[in-house]
Amino acid sequence: MLDYVDLEADLGQEERMVRDTAREFVEEHVKPDIGDHYEAGTFPEEIIPEMGELGFYAPNLDGYGLPNLSETAYGLLMQELEACDSGLRSMASVQGALVMYPIHAYGSEEQKERWLPDLGEGKAVGCFGLTEPEHGSNPSGMETYAEKEGDEYVLNGSKTWITNSPISDVAVVWARDRSAEDSPVRGFLVETDRDGVTTNQIHDKLSLRASITGEISLQNVTVPEDAVLPGVEGMKGPLSCLTQARYGIAWGAVGAARDCFETARDYATERDQFGGPIARFQLQQDKLAEMATQITTSQLLVHRLADLKERGDLRPQHVSMAKRNNVRMARDQARVAREMLGGNGITTDYPPMRHMANMETVYTYEGTHDIHTLVLGQDLTGIAAFE
Repeated sequence: MLDYVDLEADLGQEERMVRDTAREFVEEHVKPDIGDHYEAGTFPEEIIPEMGELGFYAPNLDGYGLPNLSETAYGLLMQELEACDSGLRSMASVQGALVMYPIHAYGSEEQKERWLPDLGEGKAVGCFGLTEPEHGSNPSGMETYAEKEGDEYVLNGSKTWITNSPISDVAVVWARDRSAEDSPVRGFLVETDRDGVTTNQIHDKLSLRASITGEISLQNVTVPEDAVLPGVEGMKGPLSCLTQARYGIAWGAVGAARDCFETARDYATERDQFGGPIARFQLQQDKLAEMATQITTSQLLVHRLADLKERGDLRPQHVSMAKRNNVRMARDQARVAREMLGGNGITTDYPPMRHMANMETVYTYEGTHDIHTLVLGQDLTGIAAFE
């Protein structure tokens, strides 16, 4: 696998084990059929508990049966999962960074004991309800609300573009608490089998097809008072979760790009035209050299982020830079890899076009490319362009 500046020489034994376990799992259990799942618009749900048994959900958290691995190990895991398909990384990323992380960081002890072991083992599936039909890039404008009635809350509203929602057992729903002064945003753990909850699946996607995406509709849904995450209120809650998830995306995009590079290089060395392999042509070598350079640069960025995260110095703006750069890089390099494969590249037999289509979603979700640009602009100038 492409590791041009030998970054993986510095990996510890635990990190190598995580990388190799994920790579082997993907090669044996997911890659052979992922093209069929993509074409059919399905996710291989049977692997969800298998991924749990291997510790793929929130392995960088501690306690409650979780592995407490290094941030580099977690990043390598996301890299290997997305080298297979963005839908696979999205499932694990949502389960770990967007569901288990807020419970771990902000939940009560009872909430942690109730959900973290089952989510970690893949016995339960979670989803993250923030985006609404009218509020995407500006989630603070959310209209979903909760009102306290006695020792219960009643939730109303709708969320959309929610990974895992149609198969989820619990949703971390962010809503405005109208019962409190200034209606602060709070997190609620909502079991999806409660009366008034519907999680319809979104069909006819042209990207991220091997992923289950849906909505969350809340119509007078009653939850007990202890369903509230007690440790946070305001937009800090959901935004801190997104920082965790975007960190994994920055690593995952490198995996998708690397898979495109490996596919294109193998194809170029094996495909004979005009009396020899097309890899001997300068045009093809130029493309491979540029792909390798861009991927290596992105690898350096995420390895640096892992170091910053490990010592507690990682800022959300650092993650914005990495998510913005690495997803754009993967989007561009997937296109180059596809063109190197010629007509064969448009089939599900080869992954670059699937990665290319997936990156259109990853480019947009969890902060669009443009919004992350403005986040960086504000950090660099002190001026918020979106206010």
